[in-house]
Amino acid sequence: MLPAIEIETGELPEYVIIWLHGLGADGNDFLPIVDQLNLPLNKSIRFVFPHAPERPITINNGYVMRAWYDIKGSNFNASEDELGIRRSQRAIEALIEREIENGIATERIVVAGFSQGGVMALQVGLRYTKPLAGILALSCYLSLSESLVAEINRKNLTIPIFMAHGIDDNVIPLSYAIRSKEMIRAVGYTPEWHDYSMMHSVCNQELHDISQWIQKVFS
Repeated sequence: MLPAIEIETGELPEYVIIWLHGLGADGNDFLPIVDQLNLPLNKSIRFVFPHAPERPITINNGYVMRAWYDIKGSNFNASEDELGIRRSQRAIEALIEREIENGIATERIVVAGFSQGGVMALQVGLRYTKPLAGILALSCYLSLSESLVAEINRKNLTIPIFMAHGIDDNVIPLSYAIRSKEMIRAVGYTPEWHDYSMMHSVCNQELHDISQWIQKVFS
């Protein structure tokens, strides 16, 4: 089981958000978001912030850092680290299964992530065999797109998906996210799209929009 930091906004949480960090960060990276979202106090939510395994990253000259998978070049969809992506997918699915064992219905679990974590949120959420509350994919792109049609659960096509990206993102270009959104639509999902005047980051308007979306999917 992946090590993780957990924060509960109330007793006996009824909802869960599994939030996945980006390349080189760890579960601490998005801890402040629990307060920044200003969610209603009547919703008891467990936030789970797992730490990705440490691994050498090819694009960073083999430097070892926390990452969900290896990145081999600036063309993120070329020479993808399928083995690493699949292993992280299974590890994140294990976190979902643990929440199910704790009595949380899958319809009350959101998989969220930023950058590489957002890639994994899409990888897991679009392929998970049970209905989730939603997918929150920030500043990211779609991985292993060629296998998506064969691996999606057709009964889960109505899952709410929030995709957001910075217009001036200099790490993952906006074009990657737009192309990913269109691929996801092409197989039958209906992602909600947002773009913001920002770089590879999160802005205040985005936080407000995320908060509104979470309240809607947890209503």
